[in-house]
Amino acid sequence: MSTFIKKLQNIQRFVVLCLIMILPILVFIQVLLRYVFKAPLMGIEELMLFPTIWLYMLGGANASMERNHISCGVLTLYIKKEKTNNLFNLITSILSFVISTWLTFWAFKYFLYSLQVWKESNLLLIPMFFGESAVFLGLFIMTLYAFMDVKQNFMKLRTRYTAEEGLNVNNSNT
Repeated sequence: MSTFIKKLQNIQRFVVLCLIMILPILVFIQVLLRYVFKAPLMGIEELMLFPTIWLYMLGGANASMERNHISCGVLTLYIKKEKTNNLFNLITSILSFVISTWLTFWAFKYFLYSLQVWKESNLLLIPMFFGESAVFLGLFIMTLYAFMDVKQNFMKLRTRYTAEEGLNVNNSNT
């Protein structure tokens, strides 16, 4: 795995960890102010929107990184041959990559639109770009991991075929 991917994963984990800590703190502050001091802080729900969006998209990227995303693997129960299973995994990873690339393309267009329009939140006037950019960045990272899956599944299939062909050549010579 390249050093770029390792650095990306470390940054991603650190940001997710920070966001996971920030959200409960904001909820605690709002509950404390609202129910203990009877003085709610206006806009804290709006403020919580931004780390929530980032956490959602980076969580999806994290699931892609760890290959823990939801999949319906019913066909793999019926596939008995390892070679066929490897081919099936390659096809599904290619489909995932194509769909992810398509979604990333549209997210990039939305990213540019958000940058151009520069909408602001209603109460705190925070630029919505900071939340909306999470969609593009999260999908871009997911696409990167999907590409790595395609590469890994291709190498696995290729290595398996090469090993089997080498085995057959050796068996035919003896």
